[in-house]
Order: sequence, then structure tokens, then C-alpha cells
Amino acid sequence: MKIQYAPVVTNMEFQRPTSSTSSATPIRPGAYLQLLLATMGFGLNFWAWALIGPLGPAYKNSLGLTSFQQALVVALPVLVGSLGRIPVGALTDRYGARVMFPVISFLTMLPLLYLAFFGESLNQLLIGGFFLGLGGTTFAIGIPLVNSWFPPERRGFALGIFGAGMGGTAISAFTTVKLAEAHTRSFPFLLVTVVLAVYGLLAIILVRDARTPGKIDGGFWNRTWTTMRMGITMRLSALYAVGFGGFVAFSVYLVTYLKNAYGLTQADAASRTAGFVVLAVIARPIGGWLSDRFHPVPVLTGCFTLVTLLAGVASFHLELVPLATLAFLGMAAGLGAAAGACFALVARMAPAQSVGSVTGVVGAAGGLGGFIPPLVMGLVFGRTGSYTIGFILLTAVALSAAIYTWFGMSHQ
Repeated sequence: MKIQYAPVVTNMEFQRPTSSTSSATPIRPGAYLQLLLATMGFGLNFWAWALIGPLGPAYKNSLGLTSFQQALVVALPVLVGSLGRIPVGALTDRYGARVMFPVISFLTMLPLLYLAFFGESLNQLLIGGFFLGLGGTTFAIGIPLVNSWFPPERRGFALGIFGAGMGGTAISAFTTVKLAEAHTRSFPFLLVTVVLAVYGLLAIILVRDARTPGKIDGGFWNRTWTTMRMGITMRLSALYAVGFGGFVAFSVYLVTYLKNAYGLTQADAASRTAGFVVLAVIARPIGGWLSDRFHPVPVLTGCFTLVTLLAGVASFHLELVPLATLAFLGMAAGLGAAAGACFALVARMAPAQSVGSVTGVVGAAGGLGGFIPPLVMGLVFGRTGSYTIGFILLTAVALSAAIYTWFGMSHQ
């Protein structure tokens, strides 16, 4: 499989699309409806995917979990949702989003019901959380759907809008604890089950693929191996692991961090986490738009540099208001925009018939990037009683990503 690479440019000569280029290809009728449906499917399944995180402190208290066990319960859906994007992306190339969106939505209802009625022990939480990871795989369904409906010069912004579906984690952060306290701990899981059932039926009726999916040569394993061997796949995977992985890590663990480090109540910590997620969601389409207008590489470099500086600030455990709050909000903007810019590069580089497969691998890397930090944070806090080492590691990783993006990706 050969990939057509963009012309080589120097670090300071990124090509910008002209206004005539951006208006050359009209947007197909129905594209915005499909973008809306894809974003809804992504957001609602992400809402389900993120339900355990806000309840982490409550599970810790009621079940007597250690810091590491709590982090594992929170992070396990992230791991499964990440790795699951690889087969789901390949299946989307084969069967299309019209089939995969309702299938995954209906399957995600099963662990929601299990957690609603049986999530009362560590083992039950791990079992339910494992299968709840299915909700996180919908990212690999929506990307090829949106990519197929929009022309190349509009994909960065369109994919950024789609990426705003990660705001499902904000819905979870805003509502889960309040719903659990007002009703029962099982109520949020039952509510999202009903919501996904409605969306699944809507997807059956309205979701349409712009291209006709068909049989893929080579089989799943050969195709996945071929996709992973693409140089661009591995490079983008590394960058997305930092950008989107950082967002996921904060969205699922920030409640725990704020409660442990600053003594906030669970509801207050969840509300502040929701603010972090909302800002990241807003920044993602902005990152895609800037990538369309300029080039993804300088946008990514700027985002990772911003995260480097602010993670360094957060490592000093400053007063929550205003310095630490500003640092976290700045990191939210940087990570959200970086995620949008990264998939603007995917839209430029991935072959049309392999967008689902490439998205699956890159998306898996992003999710894995969100799985590891909560475990590290939980382990570090359990051993030292401080999160300083964790933020120092984030500073080093973000700095490495900024340097690699500028010097290693400028020719893409």
C-alpha cells in the first residue's frame, strides 16, 4: 500500500490553502447531517464511557479501595476503548458507519445495565468497566464517516467539530455525581442506557455512508499489520497519545486529583473537571480550523509547548485559585487543540480506503496515552503523598512531543 505524501517543505515554509482552494470542492448535500449524527454518537457513547470516573472517590470510600485500585477502576474502560478502536476501525472500513454506530451503541448498553445492578464490588466494577470500554471505540467509526463526506480542504474543521463529541465526558462530569446523590448510584447508568437506545434507533434510520463499504483485501490481521507499518501511522500515534491521551487522563482522573490534592468535595471536583473538559472540547475544532488555515505542524508544536510550560507550573502545587486553575484550563485548551490538529494530519495523509484502519490505530494510541497517566498518578500519590513527579513526567513528555513535531513532522 502506497501513500501519497505532501510536498516537502522546510520548517518555516508550511503551505497554506488559498481561498480559491478552499472553495474549489463543494460540500455534498447531507454532509452536515452526517456530521451531526456522528458527533452525537461519539458524544453519547463517550458519556457512557466516562461514567465511572466521577464516581471513583465514592467507590473508593464505599469499597475501601487503595489509590491504585481506584485508578485501575477508572482507567480500565480507557484501555479497552483504546485497543478496541483497532478492530472497530477495520470493521467500519468493511461494513460502514451505518452498521457500526447502532451496533456499538446497543452493545454498550449491556455493561451499563450490569454496572447499574451489580457494580458493588471491585471485581464487578472491573468486569463492567472492561466492557464499558466499547463506548470509547465509536471514535474510530465517526472519523471515516466524516472524512468521507467532506473534501480534504474542509476536513480539519469538520473533524474538529466531530471531535467535540468528546464533550460527552463533560456531561458525565457535570451530571453523574449530582444524579447519583439525588437518586441512586445506578441511576446515571440507567439514564444513559435509555439515551443510547434512542440514538441507536436514530442511527439505523438516518446514518449513511458517503462511499459504499466493501470487502477489504488481506484480512483483518494483515490489514492491521500493514496499517501499523505505515510510518505516518506510528508517528501520528505517538503525537495523539500525548494530545488526546493527556485530555483523557485528566478527564477521568482530575476529580480524584482535586479531591486528594486540594481537599475538594466530590461534587466540586467533578464540576471543575467538567470545566476542563468543556474548554478542551471547544479548543478541538479551533485546532482543526487553524490546521486548515495554516498547517497542522506549527499548531501542534504550539499546543505541546503550551502544555509543557503549564505542566511545569502545575508541578509546584500552587494555590488552586487562580494560578493552578489557570494552568489546568490552559492545558485543557492546548490538549484539545492538539487533538484536533493531529487528526487534521490524518485527514491529509491517510489513504481514503484505509481511514478507518488508520484512525483505529491512532485512536488506540490516544486512548492508551490516557490509560497510563492515571495509574502513574495513583501509584505516585500512594507512595509519596504528592503528584509532583507525575507533572514533571508530563512536562518532559510534552516537551519531547513539541520538539519531535517541529523537527520530525515538518515535511508532512
